[in-house]
Amino acid sequence: MKILVINAGSSSLKYQLFDMEGEKVLAKGLCERIGIDGHLKHSPLIEGKKVFDEDISLPTHAEAIAAVIDKLTSKDFGVVSSMSEINAVGHRVVHGGEFFSSSVLITDEVMKAIEDCTPLAPLHNPANITGINACKKVMGDKVPQVAVFDTAFHQTMPGKAFTYAIPKEYYEKDKVRRYGFHGTSHRYVASRAAAMLGKPIEELKLISCHMGNGSSICAIEGGKSVDTSMGFTPLVGLPMGTRCGDLDSGVIQYLMNKYGYSIDEMMNILNKKSGVLGVSGVSSDFRDLDAAAAAGNKDAKLALDLFHYDVAKVIGSYAVAMNGVDAIIFTAGIGENSKETRAAICEYFTFFGCKVDPEANSKRGEEIEISTPDSRIKLLVIPTNEELVIARDTEELIK
Repeated sequence: MKILVINAGSSSLKYQLFDMEGEKVLAKGLCERIGIDGHLKHSPLIEGKKVFDEDISLPTHAEAIAAVIDKLTSKDFGVVSSMSEINAVGHRVVHGGEFFSSSVLITDEVMKAIEDCTPLAPLHNPANITGINACKKVMGDKVPQVAVFDTAFHQTMPGKAFTYAIPKEYYEKDKVRRYGFHGTSHRYVASRAAAMLGKPIEELKLISCHMGNGSSICAIEGGKSVDTSMGFTPLVGLPMGTRCGDLDSGVIQYLMNKYGYSIDEMMNILNKKSGVLGVSGVSSDFRDLDAAAAAGNKDAKLALDLFHYDVAKVIGSYAVAMNGVDAIIFTAGIGENSKETRAAICEYFTFFGCKVDPEANSKRGEEIEISTPDSRIKLLVIPTNEELVIARDTEELIK
């Protein structure tokens, strides 16, 4: 059985094609800097096929999907003769609201529910819908497609963690509550952490830091999400690439009144012009910020310092919430690849007895423990594999 997994983020699109017998990856790739300029790296894992690694124009996710399909089926780079060889497609979908607490086969009713959740994830659900519709157009209705929701993992949060202190009718009637995101990633790295530590996940208290263009932190106790930094939408929590993170709501009223913004204009600013881009005035890409800060740009350094500080504050609060922590996990683009970010965050936890091994921390993109043997808290880098989780869920559902 061959399953294509599509993972569309706010400015990236990852994909993998699996042969589920042995969970073998036939091809994988990454479209990144979507909406900025564009780059595609497509890697067929079949002998004799070439790697494609070039800048291409990717103004939107629609062009990214078209590029993926082209490379999967091309003579030089492809691994299938046509999309008809693929038995199913699994899609990462960011927001399922309270409609979904698990993965589901995609139907017209499911699509309607995903569309209804678009106001809650305006940077993500449209990209997810684009991926679903593009695959449906190419492959037809006979190939089953599955939606795997970021929000599902966090349905185990207790009321004290997901409830907002507003009149209760807004939850009872409108389901306004904390949902949380990146659940597929947090779920995967927690299971890998348990394996690395050689302990049952039911006995562990873990803090997972998914850090990329979109970032969230999750407190995981006994294998279940008990709190997470994102909320009703993916806008809040940490400052991100273009998203503001936590913000006094009075600021919104103040700016709207002063400048005459509509609510749509204000939300566009908070979703697409804020975060480290807004603070730095340089870029939403942390690699660009690192380069600018190294060159002496004070605003870029402030954006990085602000991000590190906020991550550390959330980690500290979750250690309190769980009354302890066994391991802190770093994952996703920044968490897996930026030794500077990991070191800067861990500097805040020396009083916890956290100690970073500089040599281990210099590694990029590897599953590795970066704490010293005498560190009181284990520090782990675990490359996330949301795609494998999505493929497994897809296989299970279509069987």
